[in-house]
Amino acid sequence: MSLRIVFIGAGNVASHLAPALEASGAGEVVQVYSRSLDSAADLAAKLCNASAVNTVPEVITDADVYIVSLVDDAVAPFVAAFPKGGNALWLHTSGSVGMEVLAPLSDRYGVFYPLQTFSKGVEIDVSRVPLFIEGCNETVEAEIRRFGEAVFADVYHADSDTRRMMHISAVFACNFTNHLWTIAAEILRKEGLPFEVLQPLLEETVKKAFAVSPEKGQTGPAVRGDRAIIDKHLSMLSGQPHEIYRLLSDSIIRHHSAEK
Repeated sequence: MSLRIVFIGAGNVASHLAPALEASGAGEVVQVYSRSLDSAADLAAKLCNASAVNTVPEVITDADVYIVSLVDDAVAPFVAAFPKGGNALWLHTSGSVGMEVLAPLSDRYGVFYPLQTFSKGVEIDVSRVPLFIEGCNETVEAEIRRFGEAVFADVYHADSDTRRMMHISAVFACNFTNHLWTIAAEILRKEGLPFEVLQPLLEETVKKAFAVSPEKGQTGPAVRGDRAIIDKHLSMLSGQPHEIYRLLSDSIIRHHSAEK
């Protein structure tokens, strides 16, 4: 019998995860909740037979699985507003929120955290994304694992502390790096050049990071301790790009000086 799934949230993660769960045969998404009815309707339209709602009282209470995919500070307020005492499996997709936030809703709860950057309209093979899970007890965690393995090839246990540190690592590796690319794109645009000229460099940088490690793959004036080039670059920058360049250069210099 197919599991009836409700998604609480219709953002980037839900927009990839809900269709992937349906396509895998793990269950049928029967409802999508979002405070924005348009967002809920957009996601519901990509699913087989899901309705869209934008108020908590409209969320059905008899589904088998509820997946809470909200921004971190919206999870607890939703839980506080939802009826208590059901027996559904409740999961959230956050890297930084403890699973206990869901405890008031059911005796079966846990975490369903896919480690990936998701953006609406950008296709991702969800099956290649590592999934990190945690259950309120061994039986529930085994249930979450079976549910996740319908979609994800690699499913791992990660408790709350590990997941929070993993999230911090991902912010450094993805979010901060992407912001640096944004700065790089702005610098290039001022010179009349497209961001695409950096694509071979970025691809090789990622390739090398996994081939020899990020530390061993570090290049540039800071790792060489070339203060003349660093000072020249700083003289050409202003505002936040100047401060970010200085801080990162100093960090690289300190790290690689400590190695010697």
